Amino acid sequence: MLRRAVSLLAAVLGTAPGALQAQTAPRPMTVVDLIELSSLGDADLAPDGARIAFVRSEADWERNETVQHVWWVPVAGGEAVQLTNGEKGETSPRWSPDGATLAFLAERPGREGQEIWLIGARGGEAWPLTDHPTAPADPRWSPDGRWVWFLAPDPRTDELQERLDELDDVYAYDENYEERHLWRVPVDGGAPERMTDGDGSIIGYALSRDGSRVVLHRAPSPLYDNADEADVWVLDVASGASTRLTDNDVTEAGAELSPDGRTVLFRSDSNERLETYYNDKIFLVPAQGGTPRVLMPDLPYEVTDATWSADGASIWFVANTGVRTELFRVGVSDGRWTQVTRGDHTLGSWDYAPAVDRHVFGLNTATNNGDLWVLDTGGRATPTPRQVTHVFDDLATRFALPRQEAITWTGEDGVEVEGLLFYPLEWREGQRYPLVVQTHGGPAASDKFGFGNAHNYTHKLTALGYFVFKPNYRGSTGYGDDFLRNMVGHYFDQAHLDVMAGVDHLIAEGLVDGERMAKMGWSAGGHMTNKIITVTDRFRAASSGAGAANWVSMYAQSDVRTYRTPWFGGTPWQKDAPVERYWEDSPLKDVANVTTPTLFLVGEEDARVPMPQSVEMYRGLKSNDVPTHLYVAPREGHGWQELRHRLFKANVELDWFERWVRERDYTWEEVPTPARAVSEDGQDA
Repeated sequence: MLRRAVSLLAAVLGTAPGALQAQTAPRPMTVVDLIELSSLGDADLAPDGARIAFVRSEADWERNETVQHVWWVPVAGGEAVQLTNGEKGETSPRWSPDGATLAFLAERPGREGQEIWLIGARGGEAWPLTDHPTAPADPRWSPDGRWVWFLAPDPRTDELQERLDELDDVYAYDENYEERHLWRVPVDGGAPERMTDGDGSIIGYALSRDGSRVVLHRAPSPLYDNADEADVWVLDVASGASTRLTDNDVTEAGAELSPDGRTVLFRSDSNERLETYYNDKIFLVPAQGGTPRVLMPDLPYEVTDATWSADGASIWFVANTGVRTELFRVGVSDGRWTQVTRGDHTLGSWDYAPAVDRHVFGLNTATNNGDLWVLDTGGRATPTPRQVTHVFDDLATRFALPRQEAITWTGEDGVEVEGLLFYPLEWREGQRYPLVVQTHGGPAASDKFGFGNAHNYTHKLTALGYFVFKPNYRGSTGYGDDFLRNMVGHYFDQAHLDVMAGVDHLIAEGLVDGERMAKMGWSAGGHMTNKIITVTDRFRAASSGAGAANWVSMYAQSDVRTYRTPWFGGTPWQKDAPVERYWEDSPLKDVANVTTPTLFLVGEEDARVPMPQSVEMYRGLKSNDVPTHLYVAPREGHGWQELRHRLFKANVELDWFERWVRERDYTWEEVPTPARAVSEDGQDA
């Protein structure tokens, strides 16, 4: 009805609805705008490359969550078509080999839990393929179209379920899980078959292109902390026999058989000696067994995804190059790599159709939140991407968007550091502006060009007149192994100094008012915030989200230890444990130094950086009479998902920054109320 009302108004004024929009000057984005901004992901190219299935996510305030539905769009051009519209949404669309059917995951009325559903490529009614006792995940078609494979936990025994129903539910910590196995279900009807057995869990898999074998990542359990103990196996479908290809203590992912079936590629955050804590690299290992080798040992970037080319002579891969991600190609025989895409963008949701040598990916830029593009690489020396969806074409005309640019500066020890700078909307050369420093999580990650989101609400901050600075401090990925491994042996060596050197660079450039600055971050960005407020009083306000306070207690409380052990040179429990190193790098050690008014935010069910870490910092500041609050979000884990929680986070931080940095009031944004429906006679409907 709202669209109808706009059309009627346009008719009265003698203009088209689009013209009305064009006559309106772009306005600053609000936090609500950012929360309501849709996103595209999980793109899947049809085998013939002619269509793309994808998931579009939308905010639903009534449900207080983001809801996802499956869409498809013709590559040749045309409007995108929504295929599904279930109340609880749908994910993981996967084309059948003949392109006639899509499989997807959904929870539908009348069925308990998530199942695999099928729908015709042109739409219509979907029908269930599975009725599984536990929720299927990661569906994939067999190359002949006869089966859909999936992962699912083992069902609970009747005895265990009866005990749970009677609240006889004491459990053994870290042992209360069901193993996860690989299954397949016939498309023409029939019961699913479990294709793996024994102890351990399958945490990832990929079918060979002829369907005769499956590459598996098999771990001791489905627990995140056991991921580094997962190894690569190859399963022969006909015989059920498995061959183990790796046996180590490093994390591996993305294993895939070459087209000729002779070689397996996988990614690992290790070096050629399979020692951990390096930028992710591509490894190759013979499918019959042998020693894995690094394909590009000197690549300075982080490989985030990889797949074989159509003929297997090369490998396509996506790499984080610091403030960008790009598509590359590398020859298998010589290890020579070539960059295929270039731009100030983040490339995501990548998929490749080998039969037609076509790629699809989202390009996230300063003015576009990730519309899908295709790239044809078969026989083209300089292929050019072509935009397919146009969901975000109007963002730059609807909204006033901040200028963003990559900047570099010199760290305290002379090493070059890079980051992103976002300018105030009303920036005038020669004037100094307040600054908000945002440090990314990980820490093995990096901030990159892109549109942004409600979590960091850069658009709102720049509309309020702040510079926003996102430094890729020491420990970030995409800048080579030495840069990443600066944290090995001492978490806070150069990382926090890189941040402050970047701040001083901006002040020296005449951009930032050093007397009006705030610091914020989440996860590793929260660790950084906790550290910085203990070593400097230069920030007038701070907000720490899910940040660590005490590395000794954090090591035990968190659901993962793998990458934390290298930071401190061992565990805090071993003989001659490096407990001094753990404590030396703990912000709690120097909490008496803090004078910065600081907020702490955490999810009540956060397993990664549990709530007690924020409690320790909060109680330290409160005891020392430093202005502080601790806000806990019920039902939330490591990242806040509920829409009202996300809005609260932005509001409370903005209120805090405006109060302490600018000494002015902030008007909280409210949850949108549904627009009144107006009938054609002008009365409320």
